[in-house]
Amino acid sequence: MRRAPIAVLLVALAMPAAAAPDPTRDVLWAALKTCVLAKRIADRTFPCLSVDLGDTNRPGSAVLRAPGEPTHIVVMPTDTVAGLEAPVLRGPRGAAYWRAALAARPFVSDALKGRLPPEAVGLAVNSARGRSQDQLHIHLDCLKPSVLAAVKAHGRQIHGTWTRFPVPLAGDRYHAMRVPAAEAERFNPFAALRTLPGPRPDLHRTSFAALATPPGDPEPGFLLLAFRAPSASAEDVMDHSCAVAAGRGGA
Repeated sequence: MRRAPIAVLLVALAMPAAAAPDPTRDVLWAALKTCVLAKRIADRTFPCLSVDLGDTNRPGSAVLRAPGEPTHIVVMPTDTVAGLEAPVLRGPRGAAYWRAALAARPFVSDALKGRLPPEAVGLAVNSARGRSQDQLHIHLDCLKPSVLAAVKAHGRQIHGTWTRFPVPLAGDRYHAMRVPAAEAERFNPFAALRTLPGPRPDLHRTSFAALATPPGDPEPGFLLLAFRAPSASAEDVMDHSCAVAAGRGGA
């Protein structure tokens, strides 16, 4: 979750881990453990929407809806992974969690009963200081109308290597790269962040978002967006009120 913690809303779902220096940063992990236990014992997923325990070839993941935010979904590993800076994510596990997040996008659109086009759903992972929880969680939700408009206007200028996005998005200056549809299944955004332009690959200060290319784009696929800042939060490109589904304008 981001700087304005939604973790408080999850306290009703699970008790925080007592051993943590700041127990509020482990509420999401405690809720996740409840989901995994329910799946193993009773083949139920509550409070999660779905739980995949994985197998020898695929790491487990779970999907949870943020309380009070119908379109706001988070996808998490069922193993302990603190955040996007974790080295394990630069290998096959990172690609697996990316695929799990892509597969979870219908949970966002289903909440709006078909009133949301697929390209209006984004993914985001916040930096170490930009998040409120220390268990990797990939946010999924509606994108801000201004972000969608900027991508429609400038997205065709983005290709297969990192380049500066021509205009700010939600007030921040991003680098962007294109992921062709044919490569999306095996792509690993966590590994791609290591090549983000800058003086050093400081993943603790890095945040990223991703979204599908707009209809009519000559190179369909996804755009990966990333920036570095002390409390980087790419979740800011999202609109948890989902104005775009109601046809409203806004930032």
